[in-house]
Amino acid sequence: MKIAFLGPEASFTQLTATQLFPNEELIPKANILDCFLAVQNNEVDKAVVPLENSIEGTVSMTLDYLYQTPEIKIEAEAVMPIAHHLMIHPIQENDTVIEKIYSHPQALAQSFHFLNQKYPEVTKQDFTSTAAAAKRVSENPDRKIAAVANKFAAELYGLKIINDNIHDVEENYTRFIVISKTENTYQNEMQSIGKKTAMLITLPQDHAGGLHQVLSVFAWRNMNLSKIESRTLKTKLGNYFFFVTVVGDWNNVLYINSIDELRAIGADVKFLGNYKEFLLES
Repeated sequence: MKIAFLGPEASFTQLTATQLFPNEELIPKANILDCFLAVQNNEVDKAVVPLENSIEGTVSMTLDYLYQTPEIKIEAEAVMPIAHHLMIHPIQENDTVIEKIYSHPQALAQSFHFLNQKYPEVTKQDFTSTAAAAKRVSENPDRKIAAVANKFAAELYGLKIINDNIHDVEENYTRFIVISKTENTYQNEMQSIGKKTAMLITLPQDHAGGLHQVLSVFAWRNMNLSKIESRTLKTKLGNYFFFVTVVGDWNNVLYINSIDELRAIGADVKFLGNYKEFLLES
């Protein structure tokens, strides 16, 4: 089985994919859209993409592509603890005067206070990923540069960690999802920490009380919503779709009938699946 993931190698997404699919062929993709297209065009069986970070919030591109690719479903969800470390090339000394620090914008944001306090005058430059930043440092041994990345990247590219766990918030997690064209085919021997159901809801029209009308469908059924987030439809101002997740299994007949009630009030509903959630190791 072929599994795409948001690359490059040594990214947090690869760490997630490795734990979710330990015996499958993993194929890195340059961006989230390429992951969706690989599934859509049957180049791979499934893909692993980030959905949300506990500090930086939802990955909007993932929500947009879930909406734009009607045939793609969610098969599993995995939560990965995120730890960032500052690393340099091993030929450099620990007290090297660093001239530039590379990393993904989210990693730099999540380590902002540490970097601003210890390296206030050093230029911080956005890079496509933490792993790509580590690779840049490994390819330039004579330059006084550093990367913010994970331990896997340090090992892969032979870098030396000079400051570990530099993220500003200890409770730093990223939520990843497994996407495919099927439902309920993901199998893993790991113990799950629960089940969720996800759907995309588009209101029939922009009118007073429209969202309340939708939420009331869940409320009287005592359905526990763990997330509700709006995204613009990119048509005109005021037009949105909503990403909604419900905690628990979907066997309850009241839950199943909620889809019919939503459609009866004129809402468009894309059911993304009922799936297991896993907690991984960093």
